Amino acid sequence: MRGGMGNMQNMMKQMQKMQKKMTEAQEKLGEERIEGTAGGGMVTVIVTGHKEIVDVAIKPEVVDPDDIEMLQDLVLAATNDALKKAEELTNKTMGQFTKGMNLPF
Repeated sequence: MRGGMGNMQNMMKQMQKMQKKMTEAQEKLGEERIEGTAGGGMVTVIVTGHKEIVDVAIKPEVVDPDDIEMLQDLVLAATNDALKKAEELTNKTMGQFTKGMNLPF
């Protein structure tokens, strides 16, 4: 089993390097701003790559006191749009670390 130890240390170093890169990628995701819209841009929701909602913009002309439900639906749709895009970005960003590694995440 000679030489097995050095190999193990090497692997640990690689893992630490990757861990650092993953942490950095996670932090970058938090700084990303992803926009979701609904109603042809009448409602815009901005989320971070960490799926935190940071902004909601509603055009005045879509605000109808007699049809609050439509507005609620648009806000929901825009939020889901933004979250879906954030999810895709996360998968794309973090996927590069799990590709070909068969790690049980």
